[in-house]
Amino acid sequence: MLWKRALLLGLLSWLIPFALAFLVFPLKKVNAPLFETLMALIVVLVAGVLLARYFRGRNVALGEAVEVGLLWVAINLILDYPMFAYGPMKMPAATYYSEIGAAYLLFPTVAFGAALLARAHQHG
Repeated sequence: MLWKRALLLGLLSWLIPFALAFLVFPLKKVNAPLFETLMALIVVLVAGVLLARYFRGRNVALGEAVEVGLLWVAINLILDYPMFAYGPMKMPAATYYSEIGAAYLLFPTVAFGAALLARAHQHG
């Protein structure tokens, strides 16, 4: 794993959706399911773009892609922790993990699917 690149992109995997969430947050009060869908789409799009950046100029390895995705899950959970445990968006841990934290599993899921597609393209 390219640790420096993975960590920097992992930071962006948290920062970009966090910043975009502020733009669409007013929607949460009016239509919470639409807000949740938009946030999931943002995470998927960010995952795809950042994974492409991570593997730029290199062959995509399935195991490495999943490892990077799991690292990004950890980074997102760590960076979220202060805000959702103590900060302005304080909520119980069970609520956080069911409403927000579980969505970060999209990172290794997208990584796995993208790596399978890349591998099929490389061999096909």
